[in-house]
Amino acid sequence: MEVWGDAACFTRPELKTERVSYPLMTPSAARGVLEAIFWKPQFHYVVRTIEVLRPVSWMRVRRNEVKSVISAQEVKKLQGDRRHRYDVEADRDQRSTLALRDVRYRIRAQIVVSPEALAGSAKFPPASEEKYREQLRRRVERGACFSEPFLGCREFSASFGKPDPGQQAVDFSDELGVMLHSIEYGPGGERYRWFRASVTDGVMDVPLEPLPEGAVAIVSPGWRADGAEG
Repeated sequence: MEVWGDAACFTRPELKTERVSYPLMTPSAARGVLEAIFWKPQFHYVVRTIEVLRPVSWMRVRRNEVKSVISAQEVKKLQGDRRHRYDVEADRDQRSTLALRDVRYRIRAQIVVSPEALAGSAKFPPASEEKYREQLRRRVERGACFSEPFLGCREFSASFGKPDPGQQAVDFSDELGVMLHSIEYGPGGERYRWFRASVTDGVMDVPLEPLPEGAVAIVSPGWRADGAEG
């Protein structure tokens, strides 16, 4: 499928205070767009390639943002005590964003069905990749989605549609450094997995396996709204 928009920002993890975008869409952002269009717990998406269909163009904007991230403890306080308040005005700051302008990408992804769904059960027949793939294709052709897809930041909404065979990738090659590959969720919380990203002739291939765990140091997320360091 293809996705496009007037603006996008796929923030580099090492540059959080002042947002700076990668020069193209990340695999995690591509999965977010796909899941906004069609998702079921019986399968997950594996993004294989992302193609850049328009020349990379930059723009700089300044926006009012909150300085900290609200923690789970702060949310519990807000839910349990109606007198407890979070003053967003006291936690607001103006920050610069180096974003992308007028973007268009072609996403190539696979649908991987879970072993339980493939086996089926007494209540549900066995599922297949072809079934979900065709459902996704029909939703893309109709322009249907469960939630509005966006390009990195929620204010940068995305349009999507069928791929245009005549649209060729742009002449763009670069080494992008470390990029988020996937997020694994477990009893101990989130685990971030990474890969070394590069673009050749406008095409970024996403490996099936990320870098080994511990190969990339995770930067601290910074100060939280309850005053504790993340």
